Amino acid sequence: MVEHMKINAPDFILKISPYRPGKPLEELEREYGISNSIKLASNENPLGPSPKAAAAMAAAIQNLHRYPDGSGYYLVRKLAEKLKVSWERLVLGNGSDDVIGLLTRAFLVPGDEAVMPVPAFLMYEIFVRSVGAAPVMVPLRNHGIDLEAMLEKITDKTRMVFLTQPNNPTGTAISKADFEKFLKLAPPNLMIIVDEAYIEFMRDPQGLESLAYIDKDDRVVTLRTFSKAYGLAGIRIGYGVMAAEIAKILQRIRQPFNANSLAQVAAVAALDDQAFLQKTIAVVHQGLDFLYAEMQRLHIPFHPSQANFFMIDLGRPADEVFEKMLLQGVIVRSMSSYGYPTCIRVSVGLPEENVRFVQALEKVLAMAGT
Repeated sequence: MVEHMKINAPDFILKISPYRPGKPLEELEREYGISNSIKLASNENPLGPSPKAAAAMAAAIQNLHRYPDGSGYYLVRKLAEKLKVSWERLVLGNGSDDVIGLLTRAFLVPGDEAVMPVPAFLMYEIFVRSVGAAPVMVPLRNHGIDLEAMLEKITDKTRMVFLTQPNNPTGTAISKADFEKFLKLAPPNLMIIVDEAYIEFMRDPQGLESLAYIDKDDRVVTLRTFSKAYGLAGIRIGYGVMAAEIAKILQRIRQPFNANSLAQVAAVAALDDQAFLQKTIAVVHQGLDFLYAEMQRLHIPFHPSQANFFMIDLGRPADEVFEKMLLQGVIVRSMSSYGYPTCIRVSVGLPEENVRFVQALEKVLAMAGT
């Protein structure tokens, strides 16, 4: 008789709702009997990766039998030069969410609290719960992060606050003025984590860029990624910028090879490919402007965005529209699980993909009698 081990896990782990990724594009096409579909659901770079990054990875493949550089020497120093910060302030991650995990493991214990907006990036809650701490959710106000309400939720148990700039899924941005007011009123022992995954796409000149406060306020931690504007989502590389004292603590628990070899060389090359970055930003901004104009033509309410996606309110169940759009070979994201049951989120694609999305949406709404 085979003995089965009794699986025990802490209650705070068992209470976590796992992150549910979407199915692969090929599997969706097989299930729905479609082909040549376009994916506008995951806020990815429509241009693909930086050509310089792709070339750097191809050249590095011959060294895959070697372990990665555990210090990320060249990437850390390239980032320090570009961002004008000391290299001691930088911590690399397997995506910026890896750095979130390091922060929660290093600075939260059971009984602590972390204040965060909702809806926002789901991994904030998951990482906080994974160490036995309690997430304190603060609803958005007018689709934006409500800093005043977040301040009201801070107690003597609060150790960190998560802010998303711009926010996902709404695309709204925090202003510099509102952030500075928040800093003045926030407790001196509070860690303020600003997730700037989409910061390169922000057009609002009054929008916050938290790196400007790193030298002024040790409470501020900036998170950034190469997944979006640099087109490197598939190799997972991101980083955090913070006080050197905080970085030293994270380095104690960071896995030495959490940034793989291909990711490191690709990121270094991508930082040198400013032409690709500017082209990406231009494609996204032009795409947003086109899509806004088309939504206005169709009299469909939408939420302007500072990121590379935007939300559309269709006034009908978003899950149904999502399914019907799939049958047209266009993959978008239903926002029903985010508390917006009549909204979809659409990532900006290539110009021809944006046109195809509009055509598919018109067809779906016409079938529904709109």
